[in-house]
Amino acid sequence: MGGGGANERFPGRSDPLLPTKREGDDDDAGASAFHEFNGASFAGAVFNLSTTIVGAGIMALPATMKVLGLVPGLVMIVLAALLTDASIELLVRFSRAVGARSYGAAMGDAFGWWGRRLLQVCVVINNVGVMIVYMIIIGDVLSGTDSGGEHHYGVLEGWFGMHWWNGRFCVLLVTTLCIYTPLACLKRIDSLSYTSTISVALAVVFVIITAGIAIVKLVCGQIPMPKLFPAVPDLASVWELFTAVPVLVTAYVCHYNVHPIHNELKDSSRIKPIVHTSLTLCSTIYITTSFFGYLLFGESTLSDVLSNFDSNLGIPYSSVLNDAVRVSYAVHLMLVFPMIFHALRLNLDGLLFASARPLSSDNRRFGVMTAVLLLVIFGSANFIPSIWDAFQFTGATAAVCIAFIFPAAITLRDPQGIAKKWDRILAVFMIVLAVVSNVVAVYSDAYKMFNKKSAPSQG
Repeated sequence: MGGGGANERFPGRSDPLLPTKREGDDDDAGASAFHEFNGASFAGAVFNLSTTIVGAGIMALPATMKVLGLVPGLVMIVLAALLTDASIELLVRFSRAVGARSYGAAMGDAFGWWGRRLLQVCVVINNVGVMIVYMIIIGDVLSGTDSGGEHHYGVLEGWFGMHWWNGRFCVLLVTTLCIYTPLACLKRIDSLSYTSTISVALAVVFVIITAGIAIVKLVCGQIPMPKLFPAVPDLASVWELFTAVPVLVTAYVCHYNVHPIHNELKDSSRIKPIVHTSLTLCSTIYITTSFFGYLLFGESTLSDVLSNFDSNLGIPYSSVLNDAVRVSYAVHLMLVFPMIFHALRLNLDGLLFASARPLSSDNRRFGVMTAVLLLVIFGSANFIPSIWDAFQFTGATAAVCIAFIFPAAITLRDPQGIAKKWDRILAVFMIVLAVVSNVVAVYSDAYKMFNKKSAPSQG
C-alpha cells in the first residue's frame, strides 16, 4: 500500500505486506520470503475486504433509521454501497493505468510526493482512531463502563462479579497479548482470511439473534409500527436528517486494503467481482441489522444499538441473548482489529522509512513497529479513553478523504488522460458529498461536545 514508490506495478509476483520492493532491494530476499505462497483465494479476499468494512459502524446504523425513517434509510445504505463501488472502481482503474501497486503510489503519480504522504497520514489517523475505539468498546462490553454516574456491568462482571482480573486493564492486556499480538505478526494479509471469515460469521450471528428477537416480539404483538419516513415539522428537523449522512458515507470505507488484497490474488483480474461480492455481503448485513435493530427498539434505539442490549428485552432468556450479542460483537471487533492494523503499519512505515527496504524483509523494524503501535493503542484505550473526542474530528475528515475525495481527485487530475465525462461528473459529486458530510459531522461533534461540557455548569 502507501509505502512504495510510484513505479509499483500490478502485474507480477505477489508480495507480502508491502506491495512491491523498493529500489535497491535484494531480489532473493523477496523471493524467499513467500516461496510457498501461491496467491490468495477468491473467498479469502472477499472475507478480508468484508472484515475491513464491517467494524464498529454497524452498531450506529439502526439509529440512522430512527432519524431518516426505514424507507429512506435503507435506500441510503444501498446508494452508499453503490457509491463506494464506484470510487473503488475508479481507484483500481487509474492505478492500473499508471502501474501503481498501492493507493499511495496512485496518489504519488497524480500529485507527487505530498499526495502520497497526505494519503498515508490520513490512513494512520483514521486507523489509529478506529482501533482505539475498538479497544474501548471491547473493554466496555467485557468489563463494564461508568456513564453518567452509573456503572454499566460488563459481561465478565455479570458472570463472575467484580474482580481485579476482569477489570478493563487486565482484560485488554490479555486480549492484546493473546489475540492482537499473534495476529499482528502475520505479514501477509491473506493469512488473516480464516479470522476474517469468523469475524463476518459473528456479525451474521448478531444479525440472526436481533432478527429472531424482533420477529418473536412482532408475532407477540409487542412491536409498534415503525416510522417509514422522517418527520420534518421544522428547520431543525431538516438539519437533523443530515447528521445521518456521515455514518452512511463512511460505512463502507475499505479502500486502504484494496491494493494489498489485489496484490496477493492468484488471479488479479478478479478484484472487481471480489469488491462486488464484499459490498453485496456487507450491504445485506447492514440492511438486516438496520431494519431489525430499529424494528426491535423503535424510537428507543440508541446511537450505539449495542447499548440497547443492556436491559430486559421482554422475552424468555433475555439475559442469555443479551450476553450472546455482546460477546459475539466483542470477538468480532477483536478479529477486525488486525485487518485495520495491517494497513496502519504499512502506511506508517511508508511515512517514516520511505527509502528503506521492504518491511516484510526487515524483521527487526517489523517487530519494533508492531510492538510500539500495539503499546500506543493499548495505552490510549486504557488511560485516555476520551482521546476519541479528538479523533471524532480528524477521523471524520480522514475517512471521507480516503473513501471519496482522493479517488475523485485522482480522476479529475487524470495524468494519463483516460477519464470519461461520466467519471468526472461522478468525481465532482463524490467530492461535494464528502465535503458536506464532513462539515456536518464536525459541526455535530463540536455541538455535542460543547453541550456536554456546558451542561454541568448550567446545572
